[in-house]
This record gives sequence, structure tokens and C-alpha cells, in this order.
Amino acid sequence: MDVLLSRYFSESIQILQRLDQGKIELMVELLRTSRDRSGRLFILGVGGSAANASHAVNDFRKICGIEAYAPTDNVAELTARINDEGWESSYAEWLRGSHIRENDLVLVFSVGGGSLDKTISANIVHALDVAKSAGAKIIGIVGRDGGYTAAVGDVVVVVPTISPDLVTPHAEAFQAVIWHGIVSHPLLKMNNTKWESS
Repeated sequence: MDVLLSRYFSESIQILQRLDQGKIELMVELLRTSRDRSGRLFILGVGGSAANASHAVNDFRKICGIEAYAPTDNVAELTARINDEGWESSYAEWLRGSHIRENDLVLVFSVGGGSLDKTISANIVHALDVAKSAGAKIIGIVGRDGGYTAAVGDVVVVVPTISPDLVTPHAEAFQAVIWHGIVSHPLLKMNNTKWESS
């Protein structure tokens, strides 16, 4: 087996063993509370995390009965906002346009969690400020130190860093591992998936 592949899979096992399952359970509780109060779930991600956000929207809606949305799923609105208002404010303005409110929840998928100082994922930073000002809760699955998301979020799972050169693939892979665990949780799951019900 290739040395890098072997290390990648070995580190994946280490990450699984180090994940904070208590925080994941707290995320489940916040999601259930929000759903019980007719809250909506807004999932924010950039790059590979945006693709994960789109997939997660489907799972939360179909499996858990949670009204969920991602700004990247409407390319017309997203690109209009970027063109007219700028990239950095695009997610914040999308949340304002969605009339984010107290019972809603924002879920961030991000490798670094956003940083104004490093000018990385500033659109996530500004969106979280809008969410906080509306009284919405913030949860996240991030890598490295979690950046702004970990600093302001209510419950944020930081995917442990084993090797700095594999931060991105591990962070984005474990976003999927964790959200699939969440949507399968008995406190949230309302509908069976096709293969498990056939």
C-alpha cells in the first residue's frame, strides 16, 4: 500500500478515536430543540464544504424532517449577491434575506472556521455575526483550531489534527462522517433510508 494512503487511513482511525462524542450529542440536542420549535437549519460551507452542505441539506430534510437550506444551492441568488454586494457579505445578506430568527440554527462546515485576520472564509465570519445578532444558535464541524466558528459557536466539533499536511482532506471527510451520525441518531431520525428499509 502507498505510504501516504496508509498514513491517511491510520490517521482517520486516530481521529475517530479522538472525536468529542459529547459535543456531537449536544449538537443533536440543539437540532432537536430547533426542529421542535419550527426552526430552520442553514448550512454554510465553502469549496468542498459547500458540496458537503448541499448533501447535508438533503439528509436533514429527508431523514430528520428539518427544514434546511444552503446558500450555495441557489447559484442565481448567490452569484447575484456576490456581483452586487461582494463575496464577503454574500452569506450574511443571504441569511438576512432568509429572515433568520431565534429558533433557527446555523451549521458551519469549514476547514479553518473563518478568519478576518487571515482573510479566509470572511463570508462565514460575517454570516455568523448576523446569526448571533438574530439570536440563532451556531454549531459547526471544523478543522485546525476552528477559527471564528469555534470562537463564537454554541457547540463546535473540531476535527483533531494529526498531520498538518492532511488537515483539509480529514476535516472535509469527517464533516460527512459526523453529520451522517447525527442524522442517524434516534432523537432526530424520522424516516428510514431506502437501503435500510428494503
